[in-house]
Amino acid sequence: MPWSLNAYRESKRRLAIAFDVGTTYSGISYAVLDPGRVPEIKSITQFPAQEVSQAASKIPSVIYYDAKGVPRAFGAEALVDGIFERAEEEGWYKAEWFKLHLRPPTMSSTSTPIEAYVPALPPGKTAVTVVADFLGYLFKCAETYIQEKEPNGESLWSSLQNQIDFILTHPNGWEGAQQSMMRDAAVMSGLIPDTDEGHSQLSFVTEGEASLHFAPGEGVLILDAGGGTIDTTTYAKRADGWYEEIAAPQCHFNGSIFVTLAAQKYLNDLLSDSRFLDDLDHIVDCFDQTTKLRFSDPEEMQFVKFGKTKDNDETCNIRYGQLKLAGREVASFFEPAVRCVLDAIAEQQKQCKLPHISAGSPQAITYSNN
Repeated sequence: MPWSLNAYRESKRRLAIAFDVGTTYSGISYAVLDPGRVPEIKSITQFPAQEVSQAASKIPSVIYYDAKGVPRAFGAEALVDGIFERAEEEGWYKAEWFKLHLRPPTMSSTSTPIEAYVPALPPGKTAVTVVADFLGYLFKCAETYIQEKEPNGESLWSSLQNQIDFILTHPNGWEGAQQSMMRDAAVMSGLIPDTDEGHSQLSFVTEGEASLHFAPGEGVLILDAGGGTIDTTTYAKRADGWYEEIAAPQCHFNGSIFVTLAAQKYLNDLLSDSRFLDDLDHIVDCFDQTTKLRFSDPEEMQFVKFGKTKDNDETCNIRYGQLKLAGREVASFFEPAVRCVLDAIAEQQKQCKLPHISAGSPQAITYSNN
């Protein structure tokens, strides 16, 4: 596929909205399709409850349901101060990592079945109903953003709300069964009607294919290390400027959530005899949002700030509300994912007999025949 976008060739103006529902984070992109014009792809960077200073093009893939199964908080709303305490007091259920419930049954993470890691869905909910609820929320976010940020946004939305094409992303290796469930979720959410015409408004793209647009070159090996999966796909550029897949795409359940799970297991053992065991979920969340993101050197001590200055337990290396961890211990949490990445790259290189690869964008590795 060519790197540069071409002018929109259809005669009728339309709107395209893409939802990237990830295991841990999700985002939205859109483009107004004007006949004869090259579309401008834009990302939505403002969501409910999101701090203005932290405006970004993604939100947590999280929903809180109340005891009656009614959604009470989505995305960044699930992180606001006091929401955890309210959820505890009112008996809410948290749906997270729900995308993994759509996975093909043949895919696994390691020697341990992935079922042992993925949180259960709230009572009475299926993967399709939860994805549908989240898609409905994302659609409302898109509607609000376009109306507020686009010139004459309300008029634009009014004229195009029935002329929308939707795109959903999914990991490599997710095929007919997974696409069918995602289509059911799109229907249930109200994005499209359950008709042939409605189904034609929905397209699917693998995350590897989506990343291809950002890595021009003679050839490219796409490595998409996401929250739940690590995907690899390799493409070669044809004489006509389009790209073709030259190796079987791979999908491994070894994404960033498994780093967090390794930390959780270690901390559970470390705190087993400590009064801070009751704070395990909070400590893991703090690790996930801070220490995990900034870790870079196994020779340096790492700290997880989770409490107040009065919180101390010398036997567990907790002082003044901070848990101290050896850098090499933290590195061990990453080790399976790093090994998976290296093995996946080697396997793609072996399949394609690539003579040379080099680092490209954060998601891609380019290669040449020189």
